[in-house]
Amino acid sequence: MKKILLIEDDIILRETTAEILELENYKVVTAANGKRGAEQARIMLPDLIICDIMMPEMDGYDVFKLLSEDEKTKRIPFIFMSAKTEIKDIRRGMDLGADDYLTKPVEEEQLLSAIESRLAKSELLNEELIVEETFEENENSFENIKSIEDLKNYFCDFGETKVYKKGAFIYKENENSNFVYLVYKGKVKGVKIDEFGKELIMTIHKDDDLFGFSAIFDHSRNYESAITMEKAEVMVVPKKIVQEILQNNFNLSLNILHLINEHLYEVKDQLLQMAFGSMRRKTAKTILKFANKMRHKPSTSINISRRDLASVAGIATESLIRTLTDLKKEGVIEIEGRNIRIVDIERLESIY
Repeated sequence: MKKILLIEDDIILRETTAEILELENYKVVTAANGKRGAEQARIMLPDLIICDIMMPEMDGYDVFKLLSEDEKTKRIPFIFMSAKTEIKDIRRGMDLGADDYLTKPVEEEQLLSAIESRLAKSELLNEELIVEETFEENENSFENIKSIEDLKNYFCDFGETKVYKKGAFIYKENENSNFVYLVYKGKVKGVKIDEFGKELIMTIHKDDDLFGFSAIFDHSRNYESAITMEKAEVMVVPKKIVQEILQNNFNLSLNILHLINEHLYEVKDQLLQMAFGSMRRKTAKTILKFANKMRHKPSTSINISRRDLASVAGIATESLIRTLTDLKKEGVIEIEGRNIRIVDIERLESIY
């Protein structure tokens, strides 16, 4: 969730604007004057700052100058939002180096558009900065990356570590793709979500799995959403660095294409199963798929929600539960809470 600092002395406008932004899923922190706003910026390091100009204690121009001189805050996108509408005032704000200048009253659509574009620009600039710094530090190490395992080691050595709670989005479908990921610990599902919020799980990524290659090319968007199935630790590397590594290694590029092809085959097989498979066959195949994906031995329990199982199988949760109950009565599986243990793998495979 992106953090926005809103510095505005008018309490009604401050609260109204904050509410608009929170409804758009931004985390908003407010400040009632310039001095307090500058202090908050240094403490919270927001992703973007919206600032009034005419305020007590410190005006918006001085807030911007102060933050521009601080190494920690000088790259934060800064938008003036003011009732000062004369050309000279707008020019002064832009000449100082602000990213945008909005005149009050601001239309909601105009405000959100300005925020979205400035955040996107900031992400691209930060990505390029990270890439440049990484190139300078690790350019020679690229030559030593010859295999998928070498690439995974690079992620562990030089990637940024991010920890996500269960059910958190790592990225969303149709968003711009800027990173490639490695699951260090945990499980992540790749899902398509329909207009009613129903999930179709396309793939599951476990420990030591790379993902995010479906949008590896420039200007591409994520084909699916990535959501954690449990608390997960993920290593993140900018897409441009991965592109540079692959550009200099033909064999590694072929290996990555093989990974992508395997994923496409799994998705195609899943769609065929959803279209033509019986309820028992879909359930049996899905259990086996999870067991194989999670590298479980037949005697080991699989801890997975019924909703996730049903999503992969492409059937209603209620239908899945009934089928699981039947398989349990037949002695094929055992069920205890969320845990499913395969008792007779040969019979389960024969159903599939």
